[in-house]
Order: sequence, then C-alpha cells, then structure tokens
Amino acid sequence: MSLLVVGLSHRSAPVSVLERAALNTDAQVKLLQDTVAAGPATEAAVLATCNRIELYADVDKFHAGVAELSTLLAQHSGVGLEELTPYLYVHYEDRAVHHLFSVACGLDSMVVGEGQILGQIKDSLARAQDLQSAGRLLNDLFQQALRVGKRAHSETGIDRAGQSLVTFGLEQLSRGGDVQQWARGKKALVIGAGSMSSLAAATLARAGVAEIVVANRTLDRAERLAQILSEGDDTDVAARAVPMESVPAELTRADVTVSCTGATGLVLTAESVAEAVEGRTPASAAGSGEDGPGAPGGESGSATGAGERRGGASGTSLGGEDGCPLDLSAVQGTAGFSVLGEAAVAGMAAADLEQHAAWVDNGSTGGDRRAAGGTARPGRTGTLDPAADTDAIAALAATVATVGRIPERRRPEPVEEPQRPEPVLFLLDLAMPRDIDAAVHRLAGVRLVDIESLAEASAGAPMAADVDQVRRIVSDEVAAFGAALRAAHITPTVVALRTMAADVVAGEIARLDGRLPGLDDKHRAEITQTVRRVVDKLLHAPTVRVKQLAAEPGGAGYADALRTLFDLDPETVAAVSRAEDSTTEKDRGPA
Repeated sequence: MSLLVVGLSHRSAPVSVLERAALNTDAQVKLLQDTVAAGPATEAAVLATCNRIELYADVDKFHAGVAELSTLLAQHSGVGLEELTPYLYVHYEDRAVHHLFSVACGLDSMVVGEGQILGQIKDSLARAQDLQSAGRLLNDLFQQALRVGKRAHSETGIDRAGQSLVTFGLEQLSRGGDVQQWARGKKALVIGAGSMSSLAAATLARAGVAEIVVANRTLDRAERLAQILSEGDDTDVAARAVPMESVPAELTRADVTVSCTGATGLVLTAESVAEAVEGRTPASAAGSGEDGPGAPGGESGSATGAGERRGGASGTSLGGEDGCPLDLSAVQGTAGFSVLGEAAVAGMAAADLEQHAAWVDNGSTGGDRRAAGGTARPGRTGTLDPAADTDAIAALAATVATVGRIPERRRPEPVEEPQRPEPVLFLLDLAMPRDIDAAVHRLAGVRLVDIESLAEASAGAPMAADVDQVRRIVSDEVAAFGAALRAAHITPTVVALRTMAADVVAGEIARLDGRLPGLDDKHRAEITQTVRRVVDKLLHAPTVRVKQLAAEPGGAGYADALRTLFDLDPETVAAVSRAEDSTTEKDRGPA
C-alpha cells in the first residue's frame, strides 16, 4: 500500500475557489466514509483548514487513487471536477510525507511558522480515528507529523518567522502598527466559539481590549468562552455571551469584530455593516470605499479613462484640447478630417462619428484641423473635401468595428479621490467560506481584512533564517519515517520466517523424542536449546541485513525475495501483519 495526498490550498488556488470548495464537519465525515468505501483506498484522513483542503489516503494503485480522490473531493466540495482539477496538487509516497511534515511545521502556512496548524492536524487525526478510517499508516504518519511540528518549534526560532493567522490579521487591521496600542480600550465582538474564534478572543484579551462580546449559535459554548476570558489570570477584560440574534445590535457598539463560523452563507452582509456604522462617520464620505478587495492598507479606485469619463453619444459638449489622445494611424494621411473635441470622440459609436464630422464642418472655428498636407494647424478653417472626409470616417468606423472603441494613445488622467474618514469599525474575517460580505471593503469608515487580503499581504513576507533549519529537520524526519516504514513493511515477513524456523525446531525435537524415548528431561532440554541457538545464529545475520536493506529507498522487494526463497505462506505473513496492527492499535495513545 502507498501514501497519496490530493488537495488544494492558498498556494495552488484563488481564495474564491477555496471558499466554494470549503468542507464543513458533516461534509468531511461523509468524504472520509466514501473514501474508505472506494476501491483504491483502505485508509483516509481529511485536513481542512481556512486555507487548505487535503485528502490523505493509503492506496494500492496510484493512477486509480488519484482519479478516485480527485472525484470525491469534487463531489463533496460542490465544485465541478473540470473546474477543480487545475488547482489540485498530488503528492505520493515520500513527497506526501514531506508535504505533511512541512505543513505541520508551518512552512506551508499562509503565515510561515504559525503553530495553530498543529491543533488542526490533531483534530483531523482524531476525527479519522473516531470514524475508524485511519489505520496503521495514517495513524503513524499524523502522530509523527505532530512530533515533527513540535520539534521544529522547540529547536528553532521558527516562531520568530511567523505568528498565528489571528495575530497577523490584527496586525493588518492596525496597518502594521503596535497591536496592543491599537487594541487598548476597544470594544470587541467575536462571532463564533470554535478554536479559531477562541484564539482570536484570547489574543484580543491579551492585547488589552476593554470588552469582549461572544456571539454563537449555541449559547452555552459562547458562555463558556466568555467565562474563561473573564477568569483569565493574565487579562483584565469584561466578557459576556449573547445569542446570534443580538449581533446587529452589538455591531453598533463594537470597534473591532472577528468572525469565524462554520456557516455556509454570509453572517454579516454589507447592508448590516452599513447600518451598524451609520451616523458614526461623516456623511460626506458615505459611499466611498476604504480599501479595494484584497488590498489591506491600499487605497481603492482605479483611474478612469478620459474616453470613459467624457466620451458619449452625439450632443456631447465638445472641448478643444491641445494633444490628441486618439490612435489615428489609419487616417494619418487623410486630408480634411477634424479631430476637434478629441476627448469626446474616444469611445464614440461609429454611427456618431459622421455627425461629429458634420459638426466640425458646420462652423467650428477654434478647432485643431488637419489640412490637405496632413499638418495640424490650430485656429484655421477651410473647405473640406467631402470625398476625403468620407474616407476618414469610414476608416475610423472600421477601427471601432474591430476593437469596439477608438483606443487612447496617452495614459488616462487619474481620478481625484475624496478624503476618506478614519475607520470606526474594524472587521477580521477568518472564515472559509467567508462570513463577511466582500462588498464591505467599499464602505466608508470600515476596514475589512479577510482571508483573501491576508493571502496577498503575506505573499511577500520575509522568511526568517530559522526556516532553513526547519527544512533540514523536515528532510531528516522524512528520511527516518520512510526508512521505518520500509523496515516495518518487511517485519511481518521476518517474523513469519522465524515462526517457520521455530516450527521446524519443534518438529525435529518431537521426532527425536520418538526415536529416543528414554531421553531424560535434562538432556532433552540441552539438545533443544542447542538446536534453537544454531537456527538463531543462522537467521540472525540475514534478517538484520534484510531489514537494513529494506529501509533503504527501493528496498520494498526484499520482503518478496524472502517469501520466495523460504517458500513462506502469504496468509501467514498477512496474519502476522494483522496481529501487529491490532497490538499497535491497542497501545496507541490519543491523538
């Protein structure tokens, strides 16, 4: 059997796809059940976080396994296989082990070095164990991944390279400033009471917020979290719990809101947020957006082209600008065509161009006109050649028909944005799919940071020097795990060989008893011990060596060689393997 992982993450897929493919707890359970029920897989585990969805399985056929796991991911995520496939990645055998160990160390996280992923891996293993979809391979793999992650954090300074997603999100809300100074005295609303929301609440409490209100669909969980926050020794924060129905009212009082629920729809719409900040921002700024989607700290608004601002249908007031913004390469040598009102012509429909030319001919006097020689002569008027004018209009009409509009030659002028008010409400959305409407980015007085903007902000984050040390740890641990896995693969065969040898010894001693019935117990025991020592010495060197060879890459064939050379019964080997799995399962501690 072989380890296979198929998945997608913030590194392979846009947030919009991750959001649609997100799996709630029920979907994860069904995916695990369907995976182990499928032909190629005997074990399965799902690692689903806010920025990754990965399906691990023990498969007997690579290509069939990839096809089956990809199809199952598509079915349970609700994203079509054809659409999902370009964003999927596949890791097999040692590469799959390397990937999970890197994930456990925080090397593959959105915020490099964050330790929260260890809890998520632990939860993933616990779920697979509860459903009995994790056998020996995945149990050993995930247990070792947890140990590798803990080793990376204890032996290196990887924690200096990153922090939790919550801390990083709060830093983005404060625009990179001191989070404690920014948070001090603020009133916070935390929506959700799961692990991520609890971490957010604890982080806000330590940062010095004055009040935390916890809202959750299950009020008991919200009350427990509020009680923990209130009784914390290292914080002095007032905390209380409210039902989800109270969120709109609490939002009007909150300075900062963190949301991370398992809801499949929006928890906060743009309309509800707008109502919550109504009256808290200057009326003159209403409708302007603080940040463009996915760009925390950046100003929104793209420069609008002059043609889009000024171009239009006939009857538009035409101006006489000095420079011509139109690409008139098709009519540069055509005499008699006026380009008066050039900014208005940009984007003009082909049917309106003739009317524009007629307007120029019928009395425009201050225009920039092309004379017979094609030279621009401002301020001149004259008689136009109707035939030449027709050719020019036809050429421009052909350009419009080809490209849809007349392209501008010069860069559009930037639009002057109105002064934006300072945010009065800070929103951090850590859910996948999103809890807060992305349209909130455009609201005045509101600053929203979500998974998409966090991904962009972290893309260029510097890597700490300790990352290289963690990578070396991962490489060493992958090699050790692979060697142990290959050695374990041959162990049942070695055990079966020694069992067969013991049976041979027992048979020969029984035969000796038949031939020498008068043999006393002392001599019989001495002969038995001697024969066993001879067999053990003969088997010791080859069995030790075969374990060493099997632990090396490509050593899987040594088990088959042993079975062939000693004519071992395959069922005996399988029985030993099943017995070892049963013993290991009993001795295995909780995840």
